[in-house]
Amino acid sequence: MATTTARLLQLLGLLQAQAVWSGDELADRLGVTPRSVRRDVDRLRELGYPVQSSRGLGGGYQLGAGRALPPLLLDQDEAVAVAVCLRLAAGGTVAGVGEAALRTLAKLDQVMPAAIRAHVAAVQEATVTVEYQAATVDSDALLVLARAIRERHQGRFDYTAKDGAATSRRVEPYRLIATGRRWYLMAFDLDRDDWRSFRLDRMSEVRASTFGFTPRPAPDAETFIRRSVSSGWEYEATVRVRCAIDEVRDRVGGWGTLTAVDDAHCELRVGAHDLDMLAWWLLRLPADFEVLDNEELVAAYRRLAVRAGRIADGGGEADAG
Repeated sequence: MATTTARLLQLLGLLQAQAVWSGDELADRLGVTPRSVRRDVDRLRELGYPVQSSRGLGGGYQLGAGRALPPLLLDQDEAVAVAVCLRLAAGGTVAGVGEAALRTLAKLDQVMPAAIRAHVAAVQEATVTVEYQAATVDSDALLVLARAIRERHQGRFDYTAKDGAATSRRVEPYRLIATGRRWYLMAFDLDRDDWRSFRLDRMSEVRASTFGFTPRPAPDAETFIRRSVSSGWEYEATVRVRCAIDEVRDRVGGWGTLTAVDDAHCELRVGAHDLDMLAWWLLRLPADFEVLDNEELVAAYRRLAVRAGRIADGGGEADAG
């Protein structure tokens, strides 16, 4: 009986994790025969859980809508992951989520076993959330797009571009990407017949269509967003860094293009919308560098040098005249 109960709970967890499962997939995950899966599904239905089944291509088992919903089943790793995400959400970029995240954390703490609660508490005590200025997005829009991605339904929304131009877009949504400061949607734009990235804070009237779509071959989401974000910089510069390329690769990540010059030098092509922010960001590199092609950036460093010198001398104001 204990084994059967444990398997039923595991089955419920699987049905929560994915929209549709075939009988063979569930049997493989549970380590039983398809016939045992059918019996377990019948047991769940007897207990009031709305498990639906369908035949044919794309068919299988799924949790349906109904009054009797399954309990939230979390193992130790999942509980810790949820707690960390909720802690980040409490000080994050989704409008209206902070208070709800804290309430959810409190409820989660009440129902978790003592051993798991101790692990979650350790993570919470060791974590500090530092707020910074970031573009907030509407939580309803985020959920609508996430659901459309999961159910493979087209999405529609009004969009305001950087230059203020307003358009209505029809897309096949594929991925949501959070960069820390902003949320982006990677989608196939049906009217432009091409892949596009959209900032969620520039969207309005976000809604899911009833039209489904068949997923097409898609580019890597992280690489696509990095390239899209960096393609419209107001300021760009190339700097020659006095160290080997491997010494700065991790610092640069995907936010610039590195090229090896020799064993002791490399060049970095990078951009930003704010010149001073670009100057400060480059100062994080672990070696000195030379600006090769942007005099405005050189002038920005001169301004920063004057300010830094003034601060180093005691923070006094510069002499008038």
